[in-house]
Amino acid sequence: MPTQFVNVDGARLEYERHGPDRGEHPTIVFLHEGLGSIRRWRDFPAALCATLGWSGLVYNRRGYGGSDPLDGPLGARFMHREAVEVLPRLLDTLAIRRPILFGHSDGGSIALIHAGSTAVMPAALVLEAPHVFVEELTITSIAKVRDSYRSTDLRARLERHHGPNVDRLFESWTNLWLSEEFRNWNITEYLPPITCPTLVIQGRDDEYGTLRQMDTVAESVAGRVETLVIDRCGHSPHIDQPQTVETAAVCFLRSIQSSTGA
Repeated sequence: MPTQFVNVDGARLEYERHGPDRGEHPTIVFLHEGLGSIRRWRDFPAALCATLGWSGLVYNRRGYGGSDPLDGPLGARFMHREAVEVLPRLLDTLAIRRPILFGHSDGGSIALIHAGSTAVMPAALVLEAPHVFVEELTITSIAKVRDSYRSTDLRARLERHHGPNVDRLFESWTNLWLSEEFRNWNITEYLPPITCPTLVIQGRDDEYGTLRQMDTVAESVAGRVETLVIDRCGHSPHIDQPQTVETAAVCFLRSIQSSTGA
C-alpha cells in the first residue's frame, strides 16, 4: 500500500490505509511496538482487514519510520502523551470514530491509556503483549538488545524500517526503559474505567514480559475480556504465529461487530 502523510501537532506522520473506504465498516487502528513501525507489522494488517472486510489504519509515531524525527529524548510519559494527545488528534484529523485499537507492546500500553482516559470509549481493544508495569525480565532483555545494537546486524535491520531516524530512536527508547526514573512506570490506574470488549494475546515465551501483564489487564478492566496464551511464541505473536493471532482476532471482532461504530 502507498504511504501517506498527515500533520498532527506540527509533526508529519507516515500512515497506510487498508481495506475498503470507511463508510459503514469499522476501522482497526494498529499501534506498533517500542521499536516497531508500519513495516514491522508485515502483511498482518492487510490480511486481517481483508478477512474481515473492514478498514485499517497503520501509522508510524513521531521518530519512527518515515515520520518526522523526535524533537527530543522520549520522556517517562511518552506513551501517555501519545494516548491522550496525539492519537485523539490523529483520529479526528482522519475522521475515524470509535475505532478498534490493535496495539502491540508499547502500542498496547498506549491503547490501554487511551481507553482508560477518553470520554468516548473505543469499540474494542486487541492487545498483543501490552506492558502495564515494568518487570526485571523486560529490563534484562532490553539491556541485551542495547548491547547487541552495533555488535550484530540489529542496527542494519532496524535501519531498514526507520531510515535516518534509527540511531536517535534506539538510543532514546532504550535509555528511557533502562533508566531509574522509569522503574516505577505503571498504568494500572487506567484499567478499571475500560468498559469496551478486550482481547489480550501473549506468547508463552515472551522475552519482554511475564503473563502477569496479561493477567493484570484481565483482572482489572471493567468490560468483557478474553485472553489467549500462544505456545512457541515470543513477544511478537503476529510475527511468530500470524495465523493463530488472525483467527483469534477475527473470531473476537466478529463477535462484537454489532456494537462497533467506527
